[in-house]
Amino acid sequence: MRIGLTGGIASGKSAVSGILRDLGAVVIDADLLAREVVAKGTPGLERVVDAFGSEVLTEDGEMDRAKVGAIVFSDEAQRRVLESIVHPLVFERIVALEEAATEADLVVHDIPLLAESGRAATFDAVIVVDAPPEVQVERMVRDRGWTHEEAEARIAAQASREDRRAIATHVIDNTGTLDDLRQRVAEVVAELRSSGA
Repeated sequence: MRIGLTGGIASGKSAVSGILRDLGAVVIDADLLAREVVAKGTPGLERVVDAFGSEVLTEDGEMDRAKVGAIVFSDEAQRRVLESIVHPLVFERIVALEEAATEADLVVHDIPLLAESGRAATFDAVIVVDAPPEVQVERMVRDRGWTHEEAEARIAAQASREDRRAIATHVIDNTGTLDDLRQRVAEVVAELRSSGA
């Protein structure tokens, strides 16, 4: 069964992904793949440098994610350029990993921008990790050291909460404790396994 997992920045999607992995799901992490496809020495990184210039590299020749983030999250056209480089490369890797995991019971695709990509209908089910914007901002300020303005800009650059919820077959509220989250994830997994979709 192919399941899409998404959620806005600082919604707790990574925590849910880890819990799903603990419960035996095969998790294919698009965010991790997005880092891999622009790692040092890859054609993806060469294309990023071609698009944004060598100033987006660290001294070690890695992509400076903070510099690229500052460029693309304040300019939608630049963000689309980056997405046009990264998304096709990530999707190629996803297909390869999914084919290698054909025996798995639940194959969960952890895709931060699932609502934006228009690919929700390609999954048997979609899990959306949900938290109100004020909770997301609070977490980014507290955990990442961002300003309120930076946090709000990141949220604004993503699909709206309503757009994400609209593609969900299962919503996981992440405003409670970690134990609450584990319990809700276990309930969703049980529902998925019993329904077959």
